[in-house]
Amino acid sequence: MAAPGSTASKVGHGLAKVLGIKLQYRDPQGLDEISRGESVYSISSADTFVEQEPTTWEWIRSIIPTGPGMLHWAYNLFPFVHWIGRYNLQWLSGDLVAGITVGCVVVPQSMAYAKLAELAPEYGLYSSFMGVLIYWFFATSKDITIGPVAVMSTVTGNVVDRVAKTNPEFEKHVVASSLAVICGCVITAIGLARAGWIVDFISLAAISAFMTGSAINIAVAQVPALMGITGFSNREATYKVVINILKHLGSSKRDAATGLTALAFLYLIRSACNFFARKQPNRSKMFFFISTLRTAFIILLYTLISYLVNRHHRGTKQRLFAILGDVPRGFKHAAVPTVNTTMIKAYAGDIPVSIIVLLIEHIAIAKSFGRVNNYTIDASQELVAIGVTNLLGPFLGAYPATGSFSRTAIKSKAGVRTPFAGVITALLVLLAIYALPAVFFYIPNSALSAVIIHAVGDLITPPNVVYQFWRVNPLEVIIFFVGVIVTVFSSIEDGIYTTISVSAGVLLFRVVKAQGRFMGKVKVHSAVGDQFGNEDGKYRDNPVATKDEQSSARTIFLPLEHNDGYNPQIKPQQAYPGIFIYRFSEGFNYPNANHYLDYLVQTIFKQTRRTNPHSYPKLGDRPWNDPGPKRGREEEYSDRPTLKAIILDFSSVNNIDITSVQNLIDVRNQLDRYAAPENVDWHMACINNRWTKRALVSAGFGFPTPRGDNSRWKPIFSVAEIGGEDSAAAAAEIRTKEQDLKRQHSQGEEGGALPRQSGVVAKDVVSGDDGASSETSDFKQTIAESKAYGGGVTTRVAAVHGLNLPLFHVDLTSALHSAVANVERSHSEEPRGVGTKL
Repeated sequence: MAAPGSTASKVGHGLAKVLGIKLQYRDPQGLDEISRGESVYSISSADTFVEQEPTTWEWIRSIIPTGPGMLHWAYNLFPFVHWIGRYNLQWLSGDLVAGITVGCVVVPQSMAYAKLAELAPEYGLYSSFMGVLIYWFFATSKDITIGPVAVMSTVTGNVVDRVAKTNPEFEKHVVASSLAVICGCVITAIGLARAGWIVDFISLAAISAFMTGSAINIAVAQVPALMGITGFSNREATYKVVINILKHLGSSKRDAATGLTALAFLYLIRSACNFFARKQPNRSKMFFFISTLRTAFIILLYTLISYLVNRHHRGTKQRLFAILGDVPRGFKHAAVPTVNTTMIKAYAGDIPVSIIVLLIEHIAIAKSFGRVNNYTIDASQELVAIGVTNLLGPFLGAYPATGSFSRTAIKSKAGVRTPFAGVITALLVLLAIYALPAVFFYIPNSALSAVIIHAVGDLITPPNVVYQFWRVNPLEVIIFFVGVIVTVFSSIEDGIYTTISVSAGVLLFRVVKAQGRFMGKVKVHSAVGDQFGNEDGKYRDNPVATKDEQSSARTIFLPLEHNDGYNPQIKPQQAYPGIFIYRFSEGFNYPNANHYLDYLVQTIFKQTRRTNPHSYPKLGDRPWNDPGPKRGREEEYSDRPTLKAIILDFSSVNNIDITSVQNLIDVRNQLDRYAAPENVDWHMACINNRWTKRALVSAGFGFPTPRGDNSRWKPIFSVAEIGGEDSAAAAAEIRTKEQDLKRQHSQGEEGGALPRQSGVVAKDVVSGDDGASSETSDFKQTIAESKAYGGGVTTRVAAVHGLNLPLFHVDLTSALHSAVANVERSHSEEPRGVGTKL
């Protein structure tokens, strides 16, 4: 800010005068910034503290990137440089096992998922190769495996299908690659902007509903291929596919034999391995790897069966059941992706849902496994990883890819040590692309469908988890089922939009209808077992506090309405007649400001009376909504107190806005008229943000309301000790003194005497308890002479909040003390301020 008297300051003041801006409108008393009433703190040992407002330039500087900040940002773009220099053989062994294990799973899965995307199987291999190869450069998770996944493949297939109908000139793989590039650009931009927090707006209920509904959709859509049923589209709504399956069930082919048995074997192997792992824990690792490789084993087994059956029937019409067919060797479709406006317009409506699927599936999996394995991911950096993967992958023919739940779980359980395991998986996929295309020819389509159904079955939310959701929040279970039902009866895209929209609506409703709480005070003691404690941490058996110990009880504040479930036998007391303590429960912003303050005013009107009952001398002067008593009767509320002060608890408020502050001003003016000729003091407690203080001060809060009788007011400030026995300095000194004394006693025992040091008289050391007592005595004497513990020097204290804002308080207790003191001051004037010590 410009210094007073400077040219910039003069220009600013002149411009404000021309525009009619009142720069001093926040100083209604016209007094000095500190010396309003008795606000000069009068304890000689206290350090004066005047709180400065935050400035706009200060905020701008906090958000403008600095040179070191930009270097740190660039350094964090490549997390592998943080650990690659310490890579060792032990890490390599773990990565080799995990990488090879995942490679054996990803090869058959990726070809199966490519069919979901309406693409040839080789495109799944390309996507797998690029996903695992690129991710490790940008990874903050060691467990995640990027590649084709069932849900994203289905969404891609829907996009490809729709574009093929409207723009048949575009090849399917070109459309899929173009979609990957566009999604990659958007996600990379979000990640580079470090806006990964955007994913947090999608609730767990929405994610679970999306995964469950998608899994049911995909599994049902694969049943026709599993059974060899044809004659209808499996891209329709799930319920229609079920109806068509039942209609055409009698036309099942030989494919059903391979598909159903393959699916049965997959579940049988997993169940058997889980059973034997529980029976023989010492061999659980072996059974885990057997279970993990079941997909590769089943594909190889049924490929062998298919070869034996179809080796003399290579023609399409001669085959006994449908097989995969030709898979080209190498990267035959590598090319610069085609992206033009015509193509983008064809699938523009599908871009948002594609981005959402890529984000929530990957981030949800990464966060989950990060917590399980005790590390924290960077959501923004993970978005960069997904974005770059989808940007570069299409150059080799890849389609949109993201994190896979099943392969990530396998990788984690296989003992992966670093993200470098992705390179091992990439080498295995590369080997498959060049060495195994001849084997892929005979893979039965029904076996691939069995692999897909088996994989997506794990995405369905188990009933026990749904029950736990119900225990936590029944409303979100309703959202969950709404999402699943919409997905089943409409589409995956509609299900995603529905759950996200409903979750956002519920969130907004909760914010708008946030309920404030009126607080009352209760005195409590701490108790351990049957022992009753005081503030010194000492406990006794008598549960009733003695007279001397009454002061050790601490005051807490509980809702008067018992809405938080505490013991209904406890009745919180009203803080003071005419003083109300009001707590905001979920922020204080424009959506909920009216709801909060309407409840505040309504309750105050119900529990108080007007200060001046004759404020309306004539019946016609009264407002229509307050007609008063019937003729000949007096006011019925004479036993109620008048409104004196309001204490607002801002502990759950971080920021406030213009709307909420204006509503607060309007309510203050309304209550001032209600309490006239007296004024209502507004005390603010537990404010956590400097900008919130600035906003409140700008509205005239933070200091007492001006009074016309020139009366003085009594501020109460919270002060904290500096260098007292509870300070950090004392704690550090006590540790140092304790170590020195132990060393001195140790030397004294060896030499036969204790040295005279630090004013402590050396004493003979007697073995047993006497020695311990002597050491303790010396230690206490040393501590007593410590500067940190006083040592004859007066303890310094300092105000916690600025002396220029006496009605901003550190907690509700000090706010209540201040409010009560000033209410009682109106009856008996006292010339001095009061200090309360923390």
